[in-house]
Amino acid sequence: MMKRAILMIGALGAMAAGAGQAQELRVTLQGVEHERGQLSVGVYAEPKTFRKERLAYVTKKVPAAAGEVTVVFDALPPGRYAVMAYHDENGNGELDRRLGMFPTEGYALSNNPKVMGPPGFDDSAFEVGAQAVHIDLQMRY
Repeated sequence: MMKRAILMIGALGAMAAGAGQAQELRVTLQGVEHERGQLSVGVYAEPKTFRKERLAYVTKKVPAAAGEVTVVFDALPPGRYAVMAYHDENGNGELDRRLGMFPTEGYALSNNPKVMGPPGFDDSAFEVGAQAVHIDLQMRY
């Protein structure tokens, strides 16, 4: 009986430890138009920092390639996140906008929401839990 209780406690402890472990987030950008420039993918953990690249939880920049590009983030703690990516075609390090509002370079958001105006964190938010997560984002040009 005591042996069974110890095994059960050990199993519960292992499950609890697994629930808090960091996981891999795999982001696939679909519909990249060409290979000029680079792709910037930002993972945001808070609504107040969403779309502010310098305040992202983590950001990766990779060379652009026509078609599909996958970016992997390792060791992401469980939580609620949103992703914004853009195709920095001219290499200036930012998403270019017409009149300061309308993107002139390709961009993508997690959950692929239809947006009118600035996109919100809640529309793009998803959960990272005890399992690795793979999300597909559709580039919009």
